[in-house]
Amino acid sequence: MKKQWWILSTIIVLAIIAIIQSTSVRTEELPKTGYQAPNFSLQALDGQTYSLQSLNGKPVVINFWASWCGPCKIEAPELVRLYDKYKARIEIYAVNVTASDSIEGAKAFAQDFGFQFPVLIDEKGEVAQKYAIRPIPTTLFVNSEGIIIEQVIGLVDPQTMESKFRRLLP
Repeated sequence: MKKQWWILSTIIVLAIIAIIQSTSVRTEELPKTGYQAPNFSLQALDGQTYSLQSLNGKPVVINFWASWCGPCKIEAPELVRLYDKYKARIEIYAVNVTASDSIEGAKAFAQDFGFQFPVLIDEKGEVAQKYAIRPIPTTLFVNSEGIIIEQVIGLVDPQTMESKFRRLLP
């Protein structure tokens, strides 16, 4: 009887620990829809440092890309068009996954496509790792409260991309 009571007590304690751990995970920064976007700070091609905190409540589209990525080349003109249209109300951070690219490649790509938004350099891949980025392009749509409202992996067609931009507007 004592052995059964000990086993039952152990199971209850382990269950309580599991519940506590699972609720604490929900409060951490997670790169998932419905959660706070993990903050980061990266230097851009223009020499400035950008972070999510510096946006002061402005929604942001975070696009992870590389200069060698075919779908990124297809998507780039649409990002430029949408930035021109919404730049007063939405920011774009184009995060170059420089760990698998080069700064020269990123500069040439940004120049060829006429990027006017910040092109951030993730040389060590730390931000891509923090956001669990695997395939590129990957685009996250973050509202004015810093919550990820959507994440899209792969190429986004122009109409869908614009509708996602509009969802960020207050």
